[in-house]
Amino acid sequence: MFSCSSKIAHLSIVGLAAVSLSLSACAPPRAATPAGPAEQPAAAPAKITHIRFALDWAIEGPSAPFLIALDKGYFAEEGLSVVIDRGTGSAGTVTKIASGAYEMGYADINSMIEFNVKNPDKALLAIAMVYNTAPMTVFTLKDKNINTPKDLEGKKIGAPAGDAGRRLFPLFAKATGIDMNKIEWVTMEPALREPTLAKGDVDAITAFYASGWFGLLRNNVAPENIMAFMYKDTGLPLYSNAVMASPKFLQENEAAVKGFLKALARGWQDALADPSAAIDILKRREPLIDGEIELQRLKMVIQNHFLTDEVKQNGFGAVDTTRLSEAIKMVAEGFELPETPAVEAVFTDKYLPAKEMRMPPAQ
Repeated sequence: MFSCSSKIAHLSIVGLAAVSLSLSACAPPRAATPAGPAEQPAAAPAKITHIRFALDWAIEGPSAPFLIALDKGYFAEEGLSVVIDRGTGSAGTVTKIASGAYEMGYADINSMIEFNVKNPDKALLAIAMVYNTAPMTVFTLKDKNINTPKDLEGKKIGAPAGDAGRRLFPLFAKATGIDMNKIEWVTMEPALREPTLAKGDVDAITAFYASGWFGLLRNNVAPENIMAFMYKDTGLPLYSNAVMASPKFLQENEAAVKGFLKALARGWQDALADPSAAIDILKRREPLIDGEIELQRLKMVIQNHFLTDEVKQNGFGAVDTTRLSEAIKMVAEGFELPETPAVEAVFTDKYLPAKEMRMPPAQ
């Protein structure tokens, strides 16, 4: 005959339900009590918001803030279930978000401005600036004897049709005195851009700085033979990649969006504090990446785009509205848009966490 205590120990191997029954059987009878208010039901589990998120391009070093927030559970702590997919270019990512295929995404704000003007019923809104300066760059080789932007006249420049650097080239041309009528464009797939320049089939290409640089190195171009003209160095006030979503999604999911940006700010801070650890996280997601190249790429982006003087002053995600207003006017001119959107139709800081939560880590 088992005692109550031995009975519980024996039945526990059967499962929790059996233990519960055993405990009920061994409990002394409960005295009758007067009827009272009904017991309160158990609290409902916290709501989980599912977010499909599209990057602008492949998962590379600069993607680190997003993957860190996912890997370390920062999104989960905010009640979010986030799926992050690679992209195939900013224009494609903007379209994916606008179509509803993704709730949020990460793309070039200039491409978004153009899309918004042409598709006002599907316009998106940027909510956190990540690339504080434009990474668009014209790459050439020193043995091409192109020593200044003006020397590009009469040359062939290769780029995909929707490439941000190609689309914004008129602004670069105006800033550097290039006659656009003397440029011959060669359209190609993104993967063929650097190989085509390395083989000499074109004289120059447009690409994001960190992508083009390492793409040329992979195609056996010596670093000392690379010539790069960065748009940001011409005085253009352009911003670039930002987190964005539809106004409808933002309005209906305000708490979730704020939680997303809070988690992303933490991921951004971690990437700046320890780039090597950030790349380790990327390798868990994409084991085939070259860790050393991606570490160099991330450090390059941190130096040129993530951690500018403006960011050190205003924190992650913010913009200078005067600068953004000027940039929007330039984009409208460069894309020959029929109208120039107002700043508030392009960007809002409503969903950003408090400034003290967005400041860079001590260097």
